[in-house]
Amino acid sequence: MKNAMLCTALVSMLAAVPAASFAQQANPGPLTRAQVRQELIDLESVGYNPATASNVDYPLDVQAAMRRLAQKRANDARVAQQNGGQAARSGYGAPSGAASTSGGPAQPAGEPQR
Repeated sequence: MKNAMLCTALVSMLAAVPAASFAQQANPGPLTRAQVRQELIDLESVGYNPATASNVDYPLDVQAAMRRLAQKRANDARVAQQNGGQAARSGYGAPSGAASTSGGPAQPAGEPQR
């Protein structure tokens, strides 16, 4: 009797573990307005035009645009990897090796910094 109850408890716990892990993989929450706008901008960058989509063509049009966007992102990632991440470092601003001498005495022009 005790052994049967132990087996039943063990089986029920094993059944509950996958359900609990599945619940944790759920969507982290609703998308923000900015995320939705960015997704629409990204879809438009690969040729999707929401103004010309009809009710009949909508699912096929947006699915095709999503496939093109996934392909574009995969190509961009492949190019960035081939360039050694150079594309990620080519933004605006000072070079990453720039040094700052703030807090030190002012140096006359033409004299090298120490």
